[in-house]
Amino acid sequence: MNSTIRRWFASASSMRHVLSTFAPYLGAGIKVTHIADDFSKASVEMKQRWYNTNYVGTHFGGSLYSMVDPIYMLLLMRKLGNDYVVWDKAASIDFVRPGKGRVTAHFELTEEKLAEIRLATAEGDKCLPEWTLDIIDESGEVVAKVNKILYVRKKKARTNS
Repeated sequence: MNSTIRRWFASASSMRHVLSTFAPYLGAGIKVTHIADDFSKASVEMKQRWYNTNYVGTHFGGSLYSMVDPIYMLLLMRKLGNDYVVWDKAASIDFVRPGKGRVTAHFELTEEKLAEIRLATAEGDKCLPEWTLDIIDESGEVVAKVNKILYVRKKKARTNS
């Protein structure tokens, strides 16, 4: 991560602010409502507006996916630190029911999952951790199920020869 972006994401509150004002999020009406100080949890929401509503009057599917797209990667990068390479590898979204009104998604990185990733990458091997999360509406109904797979590898030690 370059030094300017690293400064923007130095704290949970600054990361939340930067993401909420990031053009794709701002344009879709997506707001990051919470990032835990230790980067273990986050929440995002999107209120339905004319500019994120599709032809049939429900949330645009691309906006539903974009609200969850970078969050696990960013949280994991902060939790693992600069000794790891973390990339989005794959994702899928299953639209369960039409989304209307305010929709939310909640993310969590457990210590168990972090320990599994550290163990799997300890010898320099890649790890492809997977998360499934729900996007829910105001009544608690699942609007969409998202599956995220990340690519994680411990960086090779640099030698100064």
